[in-house]
Amino acid sequence: MTRRRSAFSDAVVPPMNNSVDFFNRQFQRQTQGQTPGPEAGLNPFELAALPHLGGKVLDFGCGLGQLSVAAARASCEVVALDASPVAVNHLRCVAERERLPVRVQLADLRSYRLEEDFDAIVSIGLLMFFDCETAWRALDQMEAHLRPGGVLVVNVLVKGTTYMDMFDPQGYCLFERDALIHRFATWDIISSTFDDFPAPGELKKSFATIIARKPHRAAT
Repeated sequence: MTRRRSAFSDAVVPPMNNSVDFFNRQFQRQTQGQTPGPEAGLNPFELAALPHLGGKVLDFGCGLGQLSVAAARASCEVVALDASPVAVNHLRCVAERERLPVRVQLADLRSYRLEEDFDAIVSIGLLMFFDCETAWRALDQMEAHLRPGGVLVVNVLVKGTTYMDMFDPQGYCLFERDALIHRFATWDIISSTFDDFPAPGELKKSFATIIARKPHRAAT
């Protein structure tokens, strides 16, 4: 499959799949006719994450960037990645207008390779849009690039979710409810929550969210 170059960065534009197209259209509606800015505010998961962010932060799947903007305003240095051209362009405009320390990049997060280490990494509402093997591989990569003592915030949809319109049928992952707790059992668990939200058609979205601190390396 041929990939085209991005107009917004040196990255390669990810090929559209159903999920990227779903959110690209949603972001387009949300920003239509607006001066770029964080008008929508933080969602509950982002509000829970923000107090734990500091230093150099990775927002892995930043969307329109409300959390990236809030973290940058709180003196964090932010790297923000997303597959939506609409979202990336919007966030870049906000960051440039406010002169915020946010580096924004368009990226295919299914295959993106991190090359930097971070004090905090956030991935809210992203990994379930990958097939399960890719989702776990991305989580492994985030762990590897989080500095000892750093904070990881991960939010995913779990089994019990019945609203499926945003998924690409060729690849998605509804996590087991306790998958994140088991995955980070040896970390300092700051918070672990489960939340159900109503969705169109009397359906629901079921989320698991974990905020955990990576252990420091053992002394040698």
